[in-house]
Amino acid sequence: MSKILTIPSSLNEIEKTKDIVDGFIIGIKDMCVNTNYYIDINELDLLKELCDKDIFISLNKNMHNKDLGLVKEILIKLNDYNIKGVLYYDIGVLNIYNSLDLNYDLVWSQEHLTTNYNTINYWNSFGAKYAYISSDITEEEIIKISENSKAKLMVNLFGYLPMFVSKRHIVKNYLEYFKLEDNSNVNYMEKEGKTYPIIDNNIGTQVYSNNILNGIKFSLNINVDYIILNSFGIELNKFISVVDMFNGVNKDNVDEYNKRINNMFINVDYGFLNTKTIYRVKKNEK
Repeated sequence: MSKILTIPSSLNEIEKTKDIVDGFIIGIKDMCVNTNYYIDINELDLLKELCDKDIFISLNKNMHNKDLGLVKEILIKLNDYNIKGVLYYDIGVLNIYNSLDLNYDLVWSQEHLTTNYNTINYWNSFGAKYAYISSDITEEEIIKISENSKAKLMVNLFGYLPMFVSKRHIVKNYLEYFKLEDNSNVNYMEKEGKTYPIIDNNIGTQVYSNNILNGIKFSLNINVDYIILNSFGIELNKFISVVDMFNGVNKDNVDEYNKRINNMFINVDYGFLNTKTIYRVKKNEK
């Protein structure tokens, strides 16, 4: 049975859901992307209050040279807390980790690259005991990975999915160029009849999917260590209902719960879980 992790959006959400989830993915401020709730390096004592939960810390941004000293400092400080692991994107994090004697594990978390068990096993041989499977692949491919991977696995089965990250401030630059004021935490881009949530913060620009992934009907077939539910953009009461359904889903109620989640939101789909990713080059018509 897979454990349930959430990517929370606030401290209040953590308090409201800590009794119904197995753990959380929490970001360190200015050191991660696609994580909705951040703590400062000086706020790590919050983790002591969650000592009975499986806590993973996200350091999954593309690091710069100036970040490496802070990465080392954070990795050392985290060793004083009862965490399960650290999510990394940049190989520099893995290299620093391997130069230290730490009592938690690493999670290979290169969102769009964790698509096959050979590469997962490669990074496992360098110390990445976990892998965060990409959301760009099918249920069949995830099952194949789970059958052949040496690493412990986690996969996102609910929420808006990260599509694109850039260190450029695409929204802020646009607003500045056209002399527009906007203090929104989330902006939206309309394209080809779809609406994409966009966050532009200190890290850069992060674009999320138009639809909310509902993978509950796939959760019974996918054998991974952790199922991840992302609360970004979701009302708290609805998210709690979704968590409850993932906790209680079985072969007898899965169709009912799947329908209930689909009816709860107007923009739900199954992502790539039942559809292969296919890109076609558009022809220029004269």
